[in-house]
Amino acid sequence: MIEITEQQILAFAPNATAASNGKKISQKGGFVNLMRTSDNTLYIGGCKGSGKNNYITSADYINQADPVFRCSCPSRQYPCKHSLALLYEIIAGKEFSICEVPEDIKRKREKKLARDNKASKPESEMTEEELKKAEKKKASAAKTVKNARIKKLKNQLKGLDLADKMTDSLVMAGLGTIGSASLKTYQDIVKQMGDYYLTGVQKLCSQLLIEITNFQKDSDVAHYGNAIDILKRLHTLSKKSRQYIENKLANDDAELDDNMLYEELGGVWKLAELEEIGRGIKDKDFVQLSFWTDYSEAAKMYTDTGCWICLEDGNIYINYNYRPLKAIKYIKQDDSVFGAARVQRAATYPGDGNLRIRWENAQIRDLTEEDYSRITSFASDSINSEAKAIKNTLKNTLAQPMLLKLVKYQKIARCDDGFVLISESGDNILLGDMPDMEQTTPRIEMLPGSYLLKDQVMLAAFYYNNRKRRLQAQPLSIITKNSIVRMLY
Repeated sequence: MIEITEQQILAFAPNATAASNGKKISQKGGFVNLMRTSDNTLYIGGCKGSGKNNYITSADYINQADPVFRCSCPSRQYPCKHSLALLYEIIAGKEFSICEVPEDIKRKREKKLARDNKASKPESEMTEEELKKAEKKKASAAKTVKNARIKKLKNQLKGLDLADKMTDSLVMAGLGTIGSASLKTYQDIVKQMGDYYLTGVQKLCSQLLIEITNFQKDSDVAHYGNAIDILKRLHTLSKKSRQYIENKLANDDAELDDNMLYEELGGVWKLAELEEIGRGIKDKDFVQLSFWTDYSEAAKMYTDTGCWICLEDGNIYINYNYRPLKAIKYIKQDDSVFGAARVQRAATYPGDGNLRIRWENAQIRDLTEEDYSRITSFASDSINSEAKAIKNTLKNTLAQPMLLKLVKYQKIARCDDGFVLISESGDNILLGDMPDMEQTTPRIEMLPGSYLLKDQVMLAAFYYNNRKRRLQAQPLSIITKNSIVRMLY
């Protein structure tokens, strides 16, 4: 039978509850019969449900990198708990009788193959008539896309005028007056930005209004400092974006390019588009080192964040899964992954620091001692040697507020300000927690063994503490020769 791990099942599951329910169905003997094809590409089971008839569920592995799950139950989840239960039956080593591929699944396979072949049919195999139709369709689609992008760019310029109007008004009035600022005018401006394809700018303006609102409630000067930071980012984003858009319009250029401003303004990349601009990655193994979920009141959205290291070159990437409140029930929540992900097709986003990465499918396997050894081999021996590059990256106003690095340390020691990380070369850095980030530094006292306090490797998020005016690091995970001890998961 096909080899499946529980990590793979958890990766397939739409949520943890579905996986848990699927496991319970399997453990309680929920299947009345199990069948598989002799080539191990199709698994079928009759599963007892709440209805009169058993549910017929199947797992089609004709394409092992992208299996298809089918079930006759009424659930809208994909895969449903019955499909996941079938996978748990495979893991449990249950006996599957041999069967032929049912006619309905044969037809579904054929239709899918026909669609795939039609979409990927090379020009060399097309007839002259097919070539003419394809060229005409391609030219028409390109013209439509170009016109839409040009219109969008012009609208974004108008939206930037609104954003500048808002920030200029605040600066002219003086930020010292934010406690008495009238929010209604600014709230109206922020709402309008959604009509100008400026979701990134809109989010920053929403954050600014939140800081003003909070200052009016508690008069905490920290909100004043946060408002200054947001205004700086807004000013930089507006200035650079205006130059970027005006240059593209002047050159009648509507093509997507390798520029982070596209997403900062609110653009949404497709995987194929990232590949077209040369950011594709193929056949690589990645290991997740940390994972967390946070919520943005300004964006009304949850973000699942995974930190991944490439086992080939040691680059550390970040994966985001956005779940807006208005669409929360339609988007699968990401979760921690404790195995190695074999990715056939991925792409990175334009940007600096730890690049954002995405992929659609991955095969999960168990980690080996070689994997752990590989991960620790990429760690830096010196904090000071990394500090300059870290500071230069963080100075970029539009950069992410943190930079993830692997560091070998001699020990984690106590100091007057808490804990300090001391590297093998004698360098040290104060550990601390980033604002708006779940605290992990106190968890150092809860580590399962004192051996983790010395001669290990740490994944740390380096950031600049504005109040203390110094570089600090938040501990995320500790990597040993045979484990990854996570402080966030």
